[in-house]
Amino acid sequence: MTEEKLDSQPFMAHLIEFRDRVLRAVASIVIIFIGLFSFSNQLYLYVSEPLRQYLPESSTMIATDVASPFLTPFKLTLVLSMFAAMPYILYQVWAFVAPGLYQREKKIVVPLFMSSVFLFYAGMAFAYYVVFPLVFMFFTSVGPEGVAIMTDIRSYLDFVLKLFFAFGISFEIPIAVVILSWMGAVDPDSLAKKRPYVFVFCFIFGMLLTPPDILSQTLLAIPMWLLFEVGIVFGRLVRPKEITD
Repeated sequence: MTEEKLDSQPFMAHLIEFRDRVLRAVASIVIIFIGLFSFSNQLYLYVSEPLRQYLPESSTMIATDVASPFLTPFKLTLVLSMFAAMPYILYQVWAFVAPGLYQREKKIVVPLFMSSVFLFYAGMAFAYYVVFPLVFMFFTSVGPEGVAIMTDIRSYLDFVLKLFFAFGISFEIPIAVVILSWMGAVDPDSLAKKRPYVFVFCFIFGMLLTPPDILSQTLLAIPMWLLFEVGIVFGRLVRPKEITD
């Protein structure tokens, strides 16, 4: 029996609904930003703690631009507001596309949305609590003798935001594997046979994202490989029946 979808709405109705949901998503970011802005300096101190704890006693972070003391915490607070609003933003996306999905598609999209948010946050937390201390301990310990380490606050923020995003995306590996398996684009069993290549790729990726020491590379590569294995397990559960047979 063919699955039924909801009656399609006129194009203008879809456009109006899309506009409303975008406005709600933007409003959620603004509301969170307003609530966090008064704590922007404290938030920056928290984010910069992994570096500051390894700076020599005579060194501090500096601001080389006139507006940096204001704009840098402002930028951090805005980005954190976007991250914090992500569950609500994804809910708006879900509410917009759900009427056009089949019932079986809804059953997998909801867990994928929730899992993707959790894994992105987990990647950021892993970067902050595990990788950052190792990275900054390494960087502050290899400087030439006689060179004072005084990192610019804007440069530091740009660096950590890139790593936050990189680790957050890296932790989405299981979601990518599950989606591709569900669509029939890949076979989880075939992916499992390519495990040695994936293992090598994880270490290459870790080498590109982390300082040139084996410890920090391993701390990124091993979780990526384990998440790949998790993706294979769940990919086998959702792959189309014709591929299973």
